[in-house]
Amino acid sequence: MPTSLLICDDSTMARKQVARSLPDGWDVDLTFASNGVEAIAAIKAGKGDILLLDLNMPEMDGYQVLETILKQDLPTLAIVISGDIQPEAHQRVKGLGALDFIKKPVDKSKLTEVLSAYGVFSKEDLIIAENENENENENDTAKLINQSTGPVKSASVRKPAVAATQKCITKVDSEMLDCYQEITNVAMGQAGDLLARLLDVVVVLPIPNVNLIEVSELTMALSDVENKDETSGICQGFIGAGISGEALLILNDSSFKDIASLMKYEDKLDNNVELELLMDMANLLIGACLSGIAEQLDMSFSQGHPVVLGQHRKISELIATNTNKWKKTLAIEISYSIENYPIKFDLLLLFTEQSLAVLNHKIAYLLD
Repeated sequence: MPTSLLICDDSTMARKQVARSLPDGWDVDLTFASNGVEAIAAIKAGKGDILLLDLNMPEMDGYQVLETILKQDLPTLAIVISGDIQPEAHQRVKGLGALDFIKKPVDKSKLTEVLSAYGVFSKEDLIIAENENENENENDTAKLINQSTGPVKSASVRKPAVAATQKCITKVDSEMLDCYQEITNVAMGQAGDLLARLLDVVVVLPIPNVNLIEVSELTMALSDVENKDETSGICQGFIGAGISGEALLILNDSSFKDIASLMKYEDKLDNNVELELLMDMANLLIGACLSGIAEQLDMSFSQGHPVVLGQHRKISELIATNTNKWKKTLAIEISYSIENYPIKFDLLLLFTEQSLAVLNHKIAYLLD
C-alpha cells in the first residue's frame, strides 16, 4: 500500500526538487500544495500521512500549519524543509511538533536519512524498490526489442543541454520568476541566519519580490519605504560569468539606534557611526545573498567596493543617483525585519538586462 505523502511549498521549483529527492522507487501517493490552506485541506482529505513542509509561504505559512495540526490533532507526521536556517526556526518547529528540519536546497541523501531515522522509509524498501526497477527495466527493454523491426530507437533519451538552450531567452516567464524567487529564498535565509547570529535576534524573512521592470519603476515598487522614513543606502557592484548588476542596501534611519544597541556600540550616534553600521550590514547581507545565489547557480561573483548612495535621504533620491546605467532590470527585493524591534533593511539586487540570457540559461538547467 503506498504511503500518502504531501509536499507543501509555494514554489513550483521547490516542489519539483523535493519530489525528485524522494528515495528512488518509494511507493508513495504524492500530493502537492502551494500554501498552508491547501495543505490542511489535503491532510483532512487523507492525502498527507507524511508532510514535507516549507515555512515561508503566503496565506498560511508553515508555522501556522504546524499550529493547526497540533490544535486540531490532524493525522500527519511533518518534516520541515526550509531556507530559514536560523536556530530559532529549528527550535520553533520542533516545539510545534515537527519531526525534523532540513535546510534548502534539499539534499536527497539527507532526506532519505531523516525519513529512515523516523521509520517512515526503510533501507529494505529501497532494496525492494531497486530490484523491482531492475526487473521493470529488463522487461521494458525486452518489449522494445520484440516490438521493433529494426534497431531500438533512442528518441526517448533526454537531452537537457538542448532543452536548456531552447529556453535561453532574454524574457522572463512566470516559471522562471518562480525559480528566481526560490533561489533568492534560499540565499536570503543564509544571510538572515548570519544577521540573527550577529545581533542575537530573530530575523523575520519575507517572501522575496522578483520582477522584470523598468528602472524608472523602482521607486514605485518601494513606495512603502518612500512614504514612511528617510533612509541611508549603500551600493555595491558585482560581476561574474557574464552576469552583472548592483546590490543596494537601504536602511530606515530610525533603525540605527536599535542596531547600535544590539551591536553594543557605546559611542555617540553620529553620521560616522551610522555609516560604519550601514557598511557592516551591507557587507554581511549583500555578501551572503550573492554567495548563496552564486552557489546555487554554480558560479561565483566578484564584488566591487561599496559606495555610499547617501544618508538621511528619500529612497527615490538614493535610487535616482545610481540607476541611469540601464533601462530595464531583473529586480529582486528582500525586506528584512527584526522580531520585536522597529528595524527594517531593504536589499535590492538589480541584474542588468544583458545578464538575462546567461541567467535564464542557468535557470533552465535547474528547471529541466
